[in-house]
Amino acid sequence: MKQYLDLCKTILNNGSKKDDRTNTGTISYFGYQMRFNLEEGFPLLTTKRVYLRAIIHELLWFIKGDTNIKYLVDNNVKIWNEWPYQKFTMSEEYNNETLEEFVEKIKTDEEFALKYGELGPVYGHQWRHFDVEGSKDFVDQLKNTIEMIKTNPTSRRLIVCSWNPLSIDKMALPPCHSLFQFYVNEGKLSCQLYQRSGDVFLGIPFNIASYALLTMMVAKVCNLGVGDFVHTIGDAHIYSNHLEQINLQLSRTPRSLPKMIIKGEQTNIEDFKFEDFELVDYHPYSSIKGAVAV
Repeated sequence: MKQYLDLCKTILNNGSKKDDRTNTGTISYFGYQMRFNLEEGFPLLTTKRVYLRAIIHELLWFIKGDTNIKYLVDNNVKIWNEWPYQKFTMSEEYNNETLEEFVEKIKTDEEFALKYGELGPVYGHQWRHFDVEGSKDFVDQLKNTIEMIKTNPTSRRLIVCSWNPLSIDKMALPPCHSLFQFYVNEGKLSCQLYQRSGDVFLGIPFNIASYALLTMMVAKVCNLGVGDFVHTIGDAHIYSNHLEQINLQLSRTPRSLPKMIIKGEQTNIEDFKFEDFELVDYHPYSSIKGAVAV
């Protein structure tokens, strides 16, 4: 995808060195936007292989409103493991378990998973159960927004927000992709994401594919075609230990985009299953590994 490589070039050419919470160090650029026409193909990177299985399972996990990593662990998705593990290492029950041993306990011990697999009120909670501390009332933002798309598609209020200031301190990681807005025009559904912070090597490829897929799913249950996915990033950054990986991708010529087929006749956003998604004509370069900054 040329759009992604252009982002990488912009950061390398115009970004500034910036310290960060993880003490890894970044090259950072503030305020960047990409646009993907979803009719032209599914925006999954071809300059490296992207782990689509993890993207689909994470998105289904968000949609369910789940905030415990057990579902992800049970489906061999590892992208959230470091944060609860880090919290576990500071508990009285920690006995020098490795990350792998921690994950195995999450998988096999229900009580342990309930206690140490919880991430707090992260994305799924805010999408489906946005609430005010101490109140019994909550808002199912995703359900309400989809209903509004069906009944009032010209609305400019088709918004889901993950950034709940009253709950930030209770989250394992404050939302990076913090707000998204749908837009309906000429029978097509578009989506714009505002992402406050974007790890360009590890996170951004996932985010592009995830929100493109969400747009396709919502379009299907609303009987609409697909338009654009617009990705707006606040602090777009490349970690200092990912420069080699980024430069390797810049040396590769992007290949044709794959196509995503969604099987079934879903009418509700909760009807989708992992088996409903089929990616065809995906021919990426080899995968590239990089450490996650926690």
